[in-house]
Amino acid sequence: MFGVLQRGLKQGANVTWTLGKVIFPVTVIVTILQFTPLLKWMVDWLAPLMKWLGLPGEAAVPLVVGNFLSLYAGIGAIVSFDFTVKEVFILAIMLSFSHNLLIESSVASKVGVNWSIVIGVRIALAIISAFVIHLVWKGGGELAQYGLISKSNQELNGWGEILLQGFQTAFMSIVQLALIVIPLMIVIQFFRESGWMNKVSDWLVPFTRMLGMEKNASMTLVAGITIGLAYGAGLMIQAVKEDGVSKKDMYLAMIFLVACHAVVEDTLVFIPLGIPVWPLLLIRLTTAIVLTAAIAYIWKRSTTRRKEQTHDHSYDSI
Repeated sequence: MFGVLQRGLKQGANVTWTLGKVIFPVTVIVTILQFTPLLKWMVDWLAPLMKWLGLPGEAAVPLVVGNFLSLYAGIGAIVSFDFTVKEVFILAIMLSFSHNLLIESSVASKVGVNWSIVIGVRIALAIISAFVIHLVWKGGGELAQYGLISKSNQELNGWGEILLQGFQTAFMSIVQLALIVIPLMIVIQFFRESGWMNKVSDWLVPFTRMLGMEKNASMTLVAGITIGLAYGAGLMIQAVKEDGVSKKDMYLAMIFLVACHAVVEDTLVFIPLGIPVWPLLLIRLTTAIVLTAAIAYIWKRSTTRRKEQTHDHSYDSI
């Protein structure tokens, strides 16, 4: 048992260091950027797009803040404005698909998935879902009631305080990461050495096969669905190294998770905004399943076609 604990601690520390090297500098840079004209420029640039999504111009603020910072920062920005229930729901679905882009996409690249694909899929899902909801939903015109949360305004004086906050935020992010990843890696190490990992993979075989993946990708899905992309990346990295998850399966798993990760936490945080959260969850889950299954089908067809062309070419050469 002590050996399992020791190996789990070592794995957790290594993963924390690997992810921390990405999270720390990105967090500091983004914290500084929000006090520069760049944020306002991006909001002004996005304002014309908002009307096509059924949103007022000020809706660009929570979208920019949420995508550059975190889901919680986006929610904090939402409560600064008077939006209707429909507008808040559209913002919620967009931020569910697309938030914390820089950190989560950078972490995803550590798994071996191209960061541009992660960002592109998340932004596309956010825009398409918002446009569809805007066209389909005719209700929700009443003002949303923000009953349980409020936005805190912290005044910072000078670049010294701004930089200090950036370092403090980044440091606390690493601490939070370690508190989640290290115990998780210890548990996973115990599961792996006791044989439970194989049992969990066997239970999830029908679901992973439906999505076009092998069973060794199951723990990657479980980690991302329950604790999110950033923290789940630790387990994903280990899965690639130790479980032999293929490049195709890792891409499919990441595509599923960019649409549907941290489903419990990322859904519950929207309850205080006074919107229906069950449709939010169902939209994310359905989108993830359909999109991943479709890409897996296309990938399989493309691979089969290339093999057939190579086979035909070899006969022609003979």
